[in-house]
Amino acid sequence: MTVPPKILLIEDDPQMRKLLRVTLPANGYDLVEAERGEEGVLMTASHNPDVIILDMGLPDIDGLDVVRRVREWSAVPILVLTARGRDQDKVLTLDAGADDYLTKPFSTQELLARLRVALRHAAQSGDQAAETVLSFGDIRIDLTLRRVFKDNAEVHLTPIEYKLLTTLARHADRVMTHRQLLKEAWGSSYVDQTQYLRVFMASLRRKLESDPARPRFLTTEPGVGYRLRVE
Repeated sequence: MTVPPKILLIEDDPQMRKLLRVTLPANGYDLVEAERGEEGVLMTASHNPDVIILDMGLPDIDGLDVVRRVREWSAVPILVLTARGRDQDKVLTLDAGADDYLTKPFSTQELLARLRVALRHAAQSGDQAAETVLSFGDIRIDLTLRRVFKDNAEVHLTPIEYKLLTTLARHADRVMTHRQLLKEAWGSSYVDQTQYLRVFMASLRRKLESDPARPRFLTTEPGVGYRLRVE
């Protein structure tokens, strides 16, 4: 018998808890709930969830503090549900260690899709070191040979372009902030140089997207960063 994935919901809104109490078990998930941030941190340790769904506006501690405290010892995927629409809030949350976010109101289908992505990444994380080929659409990245192919034809990328692409591919379907990408590709001293990122992402799109003006894979998260969209 297959054990259903366990979701820890940290949310103080009774209506939201009621909605997810119906939606998640109906789609094959085991749900446990916490109404406060401190309780949620303790339940992360005691229940060992597969994914955390986290509200940011909690009555005792801020959701950002929950992310930071959980990340001190756990790599469990954290999907943030937030009514905070400012780009700055999203960036702070992702840079603190959250894996993805949804802005309220949201569709349940979008939430379920994000949960599938989080579970897939968690399942693949242990095998990632052995992974030698990453593929999406008609793009294939050979990590051993450090070569990239589109429609089986090799595409020449600069070292920076290759680093950006492989970083996004390893975190496919998850938003990566400007700071995260800049740190990976250029180093910590360049995390504020977003103009570099725009130039190189535009170049990647010209080389890999069939229609660079309407990218299918390398999508922009306005004010936040970029996402390699696969699902």
